[in-house]
Amino acid sequence: MSGDLDGTGTERAARRDGAVRAAVEQGLLGPDVPIVGLLDVAGIRESAAALRAAFDAVTAPGTPVLHAFAVKATPLVPVVRLLHEEGIGVEVASPGELALARAAGVPAERTVLDSPAKTPAELREALELGIAVNADNPQELERLDALVKALPDTASPLGVRVNPQVGGGSIEALSTATATSKFGVALRDEGAREWVVRAYLDRPWLTRLHTHTGSQGIPLTLMAEGVAASYALAEEINERAGRQQVDTLDIGGGLPVNFGSDEESPTYAEYARALREAVPGLFDGRYGLVTEFGRSLLAKHGTVVARVEYAKSAGGRPVAVTHAGVQVATRTVYAPGAWPLRIAAYDGKGLPKEGPDVVQDVAGPACFAGDLLAVGRAMPLLEQGDYAAALDTGAYYFAHHYAYNSLARPGVYGFVSDGGGGVSFATVREEQRVEEIVAEAGGGHADALTAAVRRGGAGRS
Repeated sequence: MSGDLDGTGTERAARRDGAVRAAVEQGLLGPDVPIVGLLDVAGIRESAAALRAAFDAVTAPGTPVLHAFAVKATPLVPVVRLLHEEGIGVEVASPGELALARAAGVPAERTVLDSPAKTPAELREALELGIAVNADNPQELERLDALVKALPDTASPLGVRVNPQVGGGSIEALSTATATSKFGVALRDEGAREWVVRAYLDRPWLTRLHTHTGSQGIPLTLMAEGVAASYALAEEINERAGRQQVDTLDIGGGLPVNFGSDEESPTYAEYARALREAVPGLFDGRYGLVTEFGRSLLAKHGTVVARVEYAKSAGGRPVAVTHAGVQVATRTVYAPGAWPLRIAAYDGKGLPKEGPDVVQDVAGPACFAGDLLAVGRAMPLLEQGDYAAALDTGAYYFAHHYAYNSLARPGVYGFVSDGGGGVSFATVREEQRVEEIVAEAGGGHADALTAAVRRGGAGRS
């Protein structure tokens, strides 16, 4: 069973097909605009509702729960604003992400700052605003010591991130609870657990405890094991303090996404039930909760659609050369085994393409041989003027542009279906102009290096 409110991915697929057709009909896609990103507004709202409902179902009434969207997943201000209006806060990990959240109107009390490399200025700003902060390591905690003395009236909830060292999943780069992970205090290292407990006992203002096991490729059982380790540590701290000093557990996010079909699996409800089974005390009302989901809120609701500029053949295999490649699907191009994407074929009118499956490659526009969205994929034959749609790309894809070959960032549009076949679009981010590319590449300083050479030339023999 999927995580859609209607129980299937059928409605989502139908909305997507309608949006591709409408994008072509309305001129958002075509020969002169060969690539766009599309976001399903209804789908995003459904995911937010499913998240809230899943935890409401297992949490004691009255328990404070903040679901904080990991802004890094889709750092687009209109997306953050939409989620905020759907009851979702933010988790930020840089000054840029904090600025995006503030531009979206998210209040400080619904904001969490996590990062393994926060500067003194970032920490001070957070405490001045009243934003929750999770210290990553002992040196950062020392910085907080000084700031708490300088800003004794700060409203910021403060805590420490711990690494429960419970192991990794199938994607090493996204496994954050391994023995040598760069994140948090390594809880099983010699003396580390006692150091954490003592840090809390010495600082009554530390009231939160944070952990995050990883994301894509992490099984629910391992995620629950990491949360259980954090819960046990909180219980120990509170017992030794003789009071409930730790009052909130930030359990991170990381729900994996199914990239193999339109089914939404696993679901938030499944994860919440797994947590209740593994850590029943987590939901009895003694602890407030913070979650930090990102990919699972957005991935299924985004689509990159690119025009097939040329259709050719190499070694007897058809190759569709499109405008979507490494610049919008960096992880898929460089690590296709870990990040395969489904590709849907549409004809020149934006209608789902029919016909026998043909084994073919779907290539991007970048000038290197490995710029491939799919290799040896069986699907209806893509021909010149058709469209290739990379599905499930609402997180970590078109919002994370990689400027290979100075390729422009595509425009991003949210869409809403009226139920009768009509589709309306809203601009989320405009297509990048060539002039902007030049400016970002130092166009305003074209003479800087040649002038420096001329200035230094007099001193050269």
